[in-house]
Amino acid sequence: MANRDALRAFQSRLASRLQAARTSGVSASWLAVEAGEAKYLFPLGHAGEIFPWTPPQPVPYVQPWFLGVANLRGGVYGIVQLSTFATGQTAPPTSDAARAQSRLVALNEMLEVNCALLIDRLVGLRGVEAFTASQAPEDGAPAWRGHAYTDAAGARWQEINLQALSQQPQFLSIGA
Repeated sequence: MANRDALRAFQSRLASRLQAARTSGVSASWLAVEAGEAKYLFPLGHAGEIFPWTPPQPVPYVQPWFLGVANLRGGVYGIVQLSTFATGQTAPPTSDAARAQSRLVALNEMLEVNCALLIDRLVGLRGVEAFTASQAPEDGAPAWRGHAYTDAAGARWQEINLQALSQQPQFLSIGA
């Protein structure tokens, strides 16, 4: 029950911050997350609801990055481990303490894909002003990889175009 209340409080704070950003003229363009060793930016218009970690029901004969399906607020969602999908490397086992920070970020309903991405940690909202440099995607990069941004601390953030990701045959073909 405490986790549910904490999640509601977090979502309420996030909604308040989004509203404050709209009225203050500061634009928040992305939801910043960490998955594995990487930092990612999800466009706010493509990201959906954020859920606490819910262990999925395994599905046989699927790709290693597809963890299974879970019931999230009455809907059945496929759960994709973002770090494994993005890098192609299986993630090491996670401790219970680390898993407590994990979240499932659902894709926006408008994308018409019942899928949630497992991320290790929510970082917050970011706008263009939070970064000092940007770099266009490399030639041959997957269509879902957007620009790479560098923040003032020198950390690299990779933009993930969730709409393009949701339409990629590789992402939609979960069979092994």
